[in-house]
Amino acid sequence: MEGGTRLVTVGGDHTIALPLIVDLSVPMVSGMPVYPGDPAVEIAPALTVAAGGVNVLGLHLGSQSGTHVDAPFHIDDALPTLDDLPLERFVGPAAVVDARGLPPRSPIGAGLVAPWLRPGVILLVATGWSDQWGTGGYLEHPYLAAEAAESIAEAGVRTVGVDALSVDPTPAGDLPAHRALCGAHAVIAENLRNLGVLIDAQAAGRPIEVSLLPLRIQGADGAPVRAVARVG
Repeated sequence: MEGGTRLVTVGGDHTIALPLIVDLSVPMVSGMPVYPGDPAVEIAPALTVAAGGVNVLGLHLGSQSGTHVDAPFHIDDALPTLDDLPLERFVGPAAVVDARGLPPRSPIGAGLVAPWLRPGVILLVATGWSDQWGTGGYLEHPYLAAEAAESIAEAGVRTVGVDALSVDPTPAGDLPAHRALCGAHAVIAENLRNLGVLIDAQAAGRPIEVSLLPLRIQGADGAPVRAVARVG
């Protein structure tokens, strides 16, 4: 086929052309969902072709807006900021945990993540809650139990992503999953989507590479990303 792609079945009757680039990011728009208490997202023209000869958008948003990564500094001033971390934290092979079908506000236990833990992997946890994006139910997502987060850190995994608002419950108290992961200098990606496609690809034995490269903001606690996966 053109470009070296070929058609494969990745689950049931779902046939796709490989290699495939999967967008794992939510769109950035004014009024989009944010974590309770975070700055509202406002995007509006700052300059226009009609008035100034060029189009330039003005952006008002928090560092944790949309699909984003948390640096360890997010939860502790003594931990590394985003620009302290090696780029290898944000790009690499992925494994996807299928945690779909859990009731609202359910903990995701260590047993569910254990089969996918190995150093160097980007661990993606699919809750299915991206289907709730833009609704009140999005805040009722499942979350990583403290022992699950601890086992992830102990296994040497330093990048974790989830298709939900947080790896901890929303709202949260002491943020135990954040503390276990960030304390190990791991990064956390939140508000991912389309992880179901990756689960099907993984089940078909297809390798998955993920990029979670953030904006380069000096001293940042986190930043928005254009998260994508390449299914080989």
